[in-house]
This record gives sequence, structure tokens and C-alpha cells, in this order.
Amino acid sequence: MTYSRYGDDTVGTMSDLLDRSNGSGPGPMGPADVLGFDPNDPEFLREPYARYREMSAHGAIFRTRAGLIVATTHELCGAILRDPRFGHGSDPLYGRDPGQPVESFLWMDPPDHTRLRGLVSKAFTSRMVERLRPRIEAITAELIGALPEEADLVSGFAYPLPVMVITEMLGVPPEDHERFSGWSEILARSLDPMLTDELISETGRARREFRDYFRDLIAIRRARPGEDFLSALARVEGLTEPELLATCVLLLVAGHETTVNLIANGILHLAGHGLLRQAAERPRQVVEEVLRYDPPVQLTSRIALEDTELGGTRVPKGTPVLGLIGAANRDPAVFPDPDRFDVTRDPGRHLAFGLGIHFCLGATLARLEGEIALAALAGAAPGLELTDPAPPYKSNLVLRGLESLPARLRR
Repeated sequence: MTYSRYGDDTVGTMSDLLDRSNGSGPGPMGPADVLGFDPNDPEFLREPYARYREMSAHGAIFRTRAGLIVATTHELCGAILRDPRFGHGSDPLYGRDPGQPVESFLWMDPPDHTRLRGLVSKAFTSRMVERLRPRIEAITAELIGALPEEADLVSGFAYPLPVMVITEMLGVPPEDHERFSGWSEILARSLDPMLTDELISETGRARREFRDYFRDLIAIRRARPGEDFLSALARVEGLTEPELLATCVLLLVAGHETTVNLIANGILHLAGHGLLRQAAERPRQVVEEVLRYDPPVQLTSRIALEDTELGGTRVPKGTPVLGLIGAANRDPAVFPDPDRFDVTRDPGRHLAFGLGIHFCLGATLARLEGEIALAALAGAAPGLELTDPAPPYKSNLVLRGLESLPARLRR
């Protein structure tokens, strides 16, 4: 991704920006100069919404020292997501792997995005997702039944449930499920900006291992197709093998890490507010409020594909823009008393799954898993208590999620 330097419209590369951050160029810069906030600050990791409120108080849109334009309101974030003048361009900030022959459609603009997403959508229908309900319910029951009285609900429940679902969807043998957890954790970090050389190397290795594994599995499914999602994808005409492999990488991260965070965040806020029983009584409303109140995806980026404007601010072609989904979902102009966790509200306008052509393809599956998981846990352990009221968060920026969630089940 490119960026527009503060004070003028000169376009440089992300490598230039990282060099400047290390002390070269016009002056040393850190993450806060780039993003408008420091993602490594422990207080920000624990509660980013306070910082978002401070940023919003200075205006709906602003330019950081590095030239990044940041939008904090629901209206402007929605505009970034819907307006075709903002896209990913040819060199996105997130997820770029020089060894990746084809990027997933997450990073594409039309017409490539239109073609590839359309092909994948043929295999990812609501009907196919709904067919998974009995299996998701069975996996959920098995995991809850295996939990001890004192348990970490991330490692023991929120994490294994989505990975078992997505790997079974892709037709991965059960003995290989654990390998996918490691790949998914590394690849999720690749969505963050300003990656270290070490993480870039780890991400490249994980993607290569993932592609090699699936290249063999795809060959098996084409020779002996089954009822799994991978067999359905392999039958889609016009989808090349590199595109299929890139799509599988996307499904692993988007179909796993985000749902882990949704489930864990839901348990944290429901139990913390004494509302866990509500998950069984109104599962759909509960999941939507969790998605609004503490969205698994905190931000999204685009590039101005032409000279344009956003919220009255001129945005030259090539300038990166950042939409703070976490801030938009707590915009008081859209959600009354936005910092209150209220499972009775109608949060239907939240941006947790995005908008426009990049609206999350797996939204139906994530919602289904979240509803089933939270309702089942509420039914099995209505007296659940958190044993750490301030559990630690992972250092991920884009995909916000808990490192652990210790609890006493009290069945």
C-alpha cells in the first residue's frame, strides 16, 4: 500500500514509512504517527474504545502525521466501504506476501473481485451453511461436555469450535485439525499493518505450508469428490488452482479467527454483565449486539483510486484511508448510549461484517456458530463466573480477541 506524506501529496512506499519510523528520513516516527493511536499500548489493547472516543472528539476525519486519513464515524466508514473510488489498488497494506502467486478476492477490486467472489459464492450458499447446523450443535455439545469446572474458555471452547467447523467444511481429516490452529494464528497476524521482518517470514512459511497441504488435498477431492465445501469449490468452473488455494487461506483466517473472537467476546460481555441467560432466550439479538459492541474486526483500509473527497476532506489518488469499524459501531449518531452493552437494542446497522462488495461472505456461518455456541453455553452453565475480570488480549490489531478467558462453569 502507498501513503501520502503529511503536508504534501508525495506518494511513497510502506518500506519508506517503516524506514522513517526507525529514525531515517524527515524524522523518526512510530505506530501512533502512522495510525493515530499506538496499537502496542497495553491500555489500548485492553480497551481501544476510549482512544476511539478521544479521536472522534477531534473530528469525524483526520490525517495522521504519516499521511494516513482516518475516519471514525459510521457515515464515513460506510462511505469508504461502499464507494468504488476507494479500493485496494495493486499493493495492499495488509496480507501481502511476495511469495503468494494470487491474492484472495479480499484484496481485489472489480473486475477481478467480481469474477472470483462470484465463483466462490456458488459454493458458499445459505443453504449449505444451514446444513451445518446439526454438526455445529454436536461439536458444541462435545466441547462443553469436556470442559472442567475451572476452564479457559478460549483454548477449551471458543478456539476449537470454529477450527473444527471450518476444517470439516474443507474436508480436512480430524488428525490434521491441530495443524490448522497454528497456521490460522500466524496468518491472522498478517492482517496487521507494519509487520516485522520476523512475522513476514513466519507468514510466508505458513502460507507455503498451507498451500502445499491443500494442493494435495484438492487433487484428492477432484479425484474422489465428497459432500464437503472443498469438493464443491473444486467443481466450480473458471476457478484456477492458485485462486482456489488463495481462497482456502482466506476461509481459514476469516472463517476461524473472527468467529473465535466473536464467541470469546460474547462470553466475556454476557458473563461480565450478568446476561448470559439472554444468549439462550434471544440468541440472534445477543450475537448482533456483541458484533456491534466489540467487533472482531476493528478496522479496514482502502486506497483512493482517483482524486476524490471524504467528509469534505480532499483525498488525492493513492492516499490510504483507514475506517475504524470499532469506532463506527459506537457512533452515538446511530446507536443511542453506544458504550452500553444492551442485548435488547436493534443493532442492525453495525459494520462488523463490512458493507458493499466486500461484505463478509462468511457472515451467515459466523452468526450461526455464535448463536449456537453462546446459547448452548448459557443452557449448560447458566451460573458461569469469570475468574479473571480483566483477561488478557492478544496483540493483534485488526482482529481483536482474547488470549485467554478463565472461568468457573457452575453447571
